[in-house]
Amino acid sequence: MQNHFVCSICGHTHEGLPTDWAYTLPDIVWAIPAEARAEAAHFTDDLCDYGERFFIRGLLLVPFLEAHGPFGWGVWAEVDLSVFMRYLDFYDADGTNEPLLEGTLANELPAYASSAGLPLKIQFQTQTQRPTFTLRQEDFGRLASEQRGGMDSARYHEVLEAIEAERNKGRS
Repeated sequence: MQNHFVCSICGHTHEGLPTDWAYTLPDIVWAIPAEARAEAAHFTDDLCDYGERFFIRGLLLVPFLEAHGPFGWGVWAEVDLSVFMRYLDFYDADGTNEPLLEGTLANELPAYASSAGLPLKIQFQTQTQRPTFTLRQEDFGRLASEQRGGMDSARYHEVLEAIEAERNKGRS
């Protein structure tokens, strides 16, 4: 594995290994052929609606056990219309004191089988930060366990290898 990467956002090469991975759209919207996508769904970098389905983008963080900071998954959550509208209310304001809301993970994460559809809690942040997503305490799957307890460096490299395999398939 190379000790540098090209950022998909800025296009520059960065030293070290990536510590985040982001999805452009919810999987269901990404699956729409590119030529029909803009007509079938309405989306920005943070919000998406597709028919009667609503999505917001946020961060699902998994702490490292042997390094500082977390691995950040930039993912989408499917939410009810009421949650979507509440997020719009706080889009340009501080929502950190808002109660936790509910949604479901709208992306299948490499190295975490059957992650799409997992229930999660959403915490709004400040106007300059995306919401954070936390898997429920009742979830004992690998992603939830690692979000609560962290991942070691061997697991981190497994995740990076799974991401690389997915990237080579052209999905993000």
